[in-house]
Amino acid sequence: MKFCSNCSKPLKLIVPKDDSRLRHVCESCGSIHYQNPRNVVGTIPVWGNQILLCRRAIQPRHGYWTLPAGFMEIGESTSAGAARETLEEAGVKVEIGPLFSLLNVPHAEQVHLFYLATMSTPDFLAGEESLEVALFYEHEIPWKEIAFPTVKQTLEWYFSDRSTGLFSSNIEIGVRSRDILLGEKI
Repeated sequence: MKFCSNCSKPLKLIVPKDDSRLRHVCESCGSIHYQNPRNVVGTIPVWGNQILLCRRAIQPRHGYWTLPAGFMEIGESTSAGAARETLEEAGVKVEIGPLFSLLNVPHAEQVHLFYLATMSTPDFLAGEESLEVALFYEHEIPWKEIAFPTVKQTLEWYFSDRSTGLFSSNIEIGVRSRDILLGEKI
């Protein structure tokens, strides 16, 4: 970041008063330009015993499989963004369930949130960002072609929870939330 979005003057990278981190500060108008993580929101679309995956038509990871997800927009909730991304990438309307996984991706300045979702019909179509879309049974998942570690982890948690019939939220902060709830030491 080089210039202030408020007054167009050059920015300086300094630690503002009452702060502890370097920030882009405009000494002309006093604006502090915070750079915060971006939320990636998506769903685990389910039809019966199958999961809907999209083959990416864009970078990064062009040609690899992923859950439908993308960046949250200003003015929408995380669940609304997840439903929108699912419609855009897979052409399917879903009923959004509970938040299933939250994974921190500090090196990419992102937080990934995936919701359980039920497909209203088994009909789907590839959106502009998808080469193809398909339903997969667990044994058919193309594990070696999964685009992102957060998607792989979410799918692993999903199938593990499904095998027990008990779904819980999974938060990756080094320890899964259920481990904390079960009283295991951190």
